[in-house]
Amino acid sequence: MNALADEAARQLEAAARAARAAAADLARALRPAKDLALREAARALREQASTILVANEADLAAAPDLSPAFRDRLTLTPARVEAMARGLEEVAELPDPVGRILAEWTRPNGLVIRRIAQPLGVIGMIFESRPNVAADAAALCLKSGNAVILRGGRESLRSVAAIHAAMVAGLRAAGLPEAAVQVAQTADRGFVGAMLRAAGLIDLIIPRGGKGLVTRVMEEARVPVLAHAEGLCHTYIHEAADPAMARAVLLNAKLRRTGVCGATETLLIDAAIAPGLLPVLVADLRAGGCDFRADARARAICPELPVASEADFATEWLDSILSVAVVDGVASALTHIRRYGSEHTEAIVTKDAAAATEFLNGLSSAVGLWNASTQFCDGGEFGFGAEIGIATGRLHARGPVGLEQLCTYRYHVIGSGQVRP
Repeated sequence: MNALADEAARQLEAAARAARAAAADLARALRPAKDLALREAARALREQASTILVANEADLAAAPDLSPAFRDRLTLTPARVEAMARGLEEVAELPDPVGRILAEWTRPNGLVIRRIAQPLGVIGMIFESRPNVAADAAALCLKSGNAVILRGGRESLRSVAAIHAAMVAGLRAAGLPEAAVQVAQTADRGFVGAMLRAAGLIDLIIPRGGKGLVTRVMEEARVPVLAHAEGLCHTYIHEAADPAMARAVLLNAKLRRTGVCGATETLLIDAAIAPGLLPVLVADLRAGGCDFRADARARAICPELPVASEADFATEWLDSILSVAVVDGVASALTHIRRYGSEHTEAIVTKDAAAATEFLNGLSSAVGLWNASTQFCDGGEFGFGAEIGIATGRLHARGPVGLEQLCTYRYHVIGSGQVRP
């Protein structure tokens, strides 16, 4: 390793060892202390809002060549700072997940066995662009008794540092260890590499960002990873859809915020209704600034639409672009999703309950919705207070990751003198 990588590794080791000590204290912390820390951090976010916004403006000014979608994810506003503060308060209102008895049973020999929720330990959070992730991740980790090391993207360093200061103020006010929430002090990529190699110091890595980041983490990590793949989400307009509902749901699913992972990237529409409804959907979206990539069957109805390549249907646009394909029923829609999707979030719009059931049961994606926008795939909207990411892997957790998903479990066995024969 070069000198910079060596220094990054030393910084990570020092942070991780401090985090392990803090995690041991946090795991035993009672709910009132954790909730006080969150409420005080929320108060600090509001009091320091102007400082946070100035830091964010400096981050934006230092990166003038960002795409509109990336710039939107990086940008903080007074409303977004307030949303962070409310998110912390909502997490404080949630039940404490630590120490819950998940199951209890008695064996024939009289042994009572209990499965009890406990924190994971030290979490390494690697994320890009969206500085509010720092507050969400810190809140969820704190409430679930985990210490966290946050490594934001180079482009958001100032914003994340300002948000971290508010979190530390909350910890200090509640008498909890400040090392429970730490932020990387360097933009050196070597720090990420050190996190990925920190087996025995970090218990779980959670990447939240683009395909390049997630691929690197999955390839290099020597620490367990809770994966967040691309958000290549689909909205399927079934032949029994209510047209007005379809228009409203699709418009929101695509254009509410194009840069979030729950934004719809592909419209699938049944051939039976496409001639009448597709031109209306296209007009709605075009009025909102959306562009399109369409297959041959869609272009036969709307010839002005640009041609979609094979790669377009496998692209997470994160922008005002929508791929469009005409399909022949539920089975055809599911085949398309299995071929091109990322197992994130899919929606069906229909009045036919049987079709909706067939669609939802046929998905392997983490989240399926019926008659609702894909942008509801969000921890706050699920009632989790916030989220640390959307898990699309098959192990441990799927969908929005909240408090319960940041816990593992242990067993307590209570006997009355039993010995094993």
